[in-house]
Amino acid sequence: MLGRYAFSVVVGVIVTVALLFVMQLLIKTGKGALTTPRERAKLEFVRVRRNEQLNTEDYTPEKPPKPPETPPETPPQDMDQIDPNAPTINVAAPTVQTDTNIGGPSGMNIAEGDYLPIVRVAPVYPARALSRGLEGYVDLSFTVTATGTVKDPVILYSTSSLFERAALRAVLKFKYKPRVVDGVPVEVPNVKTRISFQIED
Repeated sequence: MLGRYAFSVVVGVIVTVALLFVMQLLIKTGKGALTTPRERAKLEFVRVRRNEQLNTEDYTPEKPPKPPETPPETPPQDMDQIDPNAPTINVAAPTVQTDTNIGGPSGMNIAEGDYLPIVRVAPVYPARALSRGLEGYVDLSFTVTATGTVKDPVILYSTSSLFERAALRAVLKFKYKPRVVDGVPVEVPNVKTRISFQIED
């Protein structure tokens, strides 16, 4: 117990002496800092009067010159420098053969030839087949009339009955150039075609 008191007394004396030494050191250095004169920097200010008169005029650039409205005239050719003895080239007029014989009834010139497709309407993809991801085709036979329309379509083969109605509707909208025999359009029976149904990627 006495040892602890003695130890604390010694530590307190050491701390007190250290604080006194530090305080004495600060007092000595503080006096020197107050007595030594400091060097002060000099600042010079130059006042400039504000420019109260401002140029408020808008600057507009000069317009470029207008281009000439009419192009310059070409200098006239000097006809005196043409050599009259220069060789000439004779070009004969082309011969044209005209056939005044107009065939066909009533003097109408109707070109002979077989029937030709003019309009092919794409079928409407059936919704049920599309929902199932089903693809296929339909083979049909029909008659091309003298006016180029389609009549009496018949289904020859189909991969699925879902495509038959859409194929018949599409075929009836086809248009053809009719077959002409001796200047008279005629019907063409038993015309075959295939309508395919494919799902595009």
